[in-house]
Amino acid sequence: MAIPADELQAGHAVANLLADYAACVDSDALERWPDFFTEDCVYRITSAFNYSRNLPIGIIHADSKRMLEDRVAALRKANIYEKQGYRHIVSVPRIGRREGAIVEAEAGFLVVRILAEGSFDLFATGRYVDRVDFAAGKPRFAAKIVVLDSEKIDTLLAIPL
Repeated sequence: MAIPADELQAGHAVANLLADYAACVDSDALERWPDFFTEDCVYRITSAFNYSRNLPIGIIHADSKRMLEDRVAALRKANIYEKQGYRHIVSVPRIGRREGAIVEAEAGFLVVRILAEGSFDLFATGRYVDRVDFAAGKPRFAAKIVVLDSEKIDTLLAIPL
């Protein structure tokens, strides 16, 4: 897929990418999660405080697709955490700067966490600050910065947001 010709087409393509991304995480298809990213991607979860001050410290930081694959392997084989799932609600993305095959986009999100026994709570809110690469024929995240609204981070942050 070439970079969309106008903002409406770009917005539609990015909205579909975000919807597929959320469905992948929400359905616990985490082995497919790294496929939403380019090989040399950046995935970071950070606070609004750190993001606004351009501080590189992240709660989670990965700088390659391979690191994302390792994270999934660790979740499946090594990490011990309470069985849980997510339900994402993602806003319509706002399209920003376009440069070559890259489109910058931002979308708000809300994540509800559902525990194994059936209880649920509002787990996280924030925004995705994305750089979407259209060069490989299918849009992929070159960068996904998850900017959390709250400074308070739940220690059960195991599954990608």
